[in-house]
Parts: sequence; structure tokens; C-alpha cells
Amino acid sequence: MSAAGATVGATGKHIPRPEFRITDGLTPYPAALAAMEARVAAIRAGEAGELVWFVEHPPTYTAGTSAGPGDLLDPRFPVFQAGRGGQWTYHGPGQRTAYVMLDLAQRGRDVRAYVHALEEWVIRALWRFTVKGERREGRVGIWVEDKARGTEDKIGAIGVRVTRWVTWHGIALNVDPDLGHFGGIVPCGLSQYGVTSLHRLGIPATMEEADAALMAAWDEVFG
Repeated sequence: MSAAGATVGATGKHIPRPEFRITDGLTPYPAALAAMEARVAAIRAGEAGELVWFVEHPPTYTAGTSAGPGDLLDPRFPVFQAGRGGQWTYHGPGQRTAYVMLDLAQRGRDVRAYVHALEEWVIRALWRFTVKGERREGRVGIWVEDKARGTEDKIGAIGVRVTRWVTWHGIALNVDPDLGHFGGIVPCGLSQYGVTSLHRLGIPATMEEADAALMAAWDEVFG
């Protein structure tokens, strides 16, 4: 650990806190992919710093590298190949997507540890709403027990890509999306589980409050 706002990287150098950017409105998915690709290239070239980018997308289905065509049940919204790991994911209004572009060459070349840190980030953000998010063996993402409904549902998705040790893609947290839109896919290939949101759990959080929770939890996990 270093002074507030920075961390000590694998090389022993102090790494500044990433830039946090929030884009209002709905960002088309292809535009987000192009922007991420350009920023990742700039980070690799030493021409830009790390970035955590908060967006919302129009209703969209995205396919990871392990997505099976049979898990696209109803392509009612535009479908895109994401290039990240994982299977099918829905993005849409009311869901906070955070694209995380970090230089793992400076932070430690351990992709598994990085994914674990992303999970911990979401878990700690959820705890600020007194929601207990949990990992599940063999299931990527963050899960919660809805005691009122007697179910175990997914509230946060994680999908990453690493290009020459620079990360892109990231996490998606369900604040108040239309959960019916998930019905067009088998989310992450797990048909036996459902999806939920902060609002379904009875927590009327705003997107601004979700952003504040994520930003407050960042330093606890990433330094």
C-alpha cells in the first residue's frame, strides 16, 4: 500500500489511481468496444493511463468466447461478439457496466488474481447496501440469496479480456434493469439460476449511489 490514491505495483513503483469516467446516456456497444480497444493500445504504448469507465448500454446481447449458439433463445435485441471470456450476457438501461483497463505488467501478471479482485470489488460495493454478494464454485459472477423469494440469483456478471497484459471489459452490476430482458438468453450458460437486481431485493438505489459504492470500494481492493 502507498499514500491514498496510489498503490505499489509489482515493479515496486507507485501506480496512480486509475482515471474514473462516467458517461451519461446509453453508449452503443460497438462504440464501447472501439473506445476500449483504442485505450488499451494507448496504455500498452505508454501514451495513456489506466481507466475505469462506467457506462450504460441500450438493450444488447453479447457473446463471449465460450458462448453456445443454443443459449441465444430469442434475439430480440442486437447481438454482438464481445471478444471477452465467458458466455452470453445482457446489457441494458439500469445496469451499470464498468470497463476496467489496467496494466497487469505493472500490477502483477496474474489473471486469476485479477478476476478474484474484480469479484471482491463488486462484493464490497454491494455490502454498502447491506447486500451479501458471494462467489460460487464453478459459477462466474456474484450471487445473492433472495430470502423473500427463496432463490439464489446472479446480481453481477464478470467477463474479461487481457491483451499483452492490459485488461479490458470488466463487470456489470444490476441496479434496476428490466430483468425480463434476460429471458432472451441463458445467462452465462446457467439455466437453473435466475438474475436479480438491487431493486428486486428491495433496495431502491440510484445509479449515482451504485457508482459511489463502486468507487468507494475500489481502493479497498486495488490499493
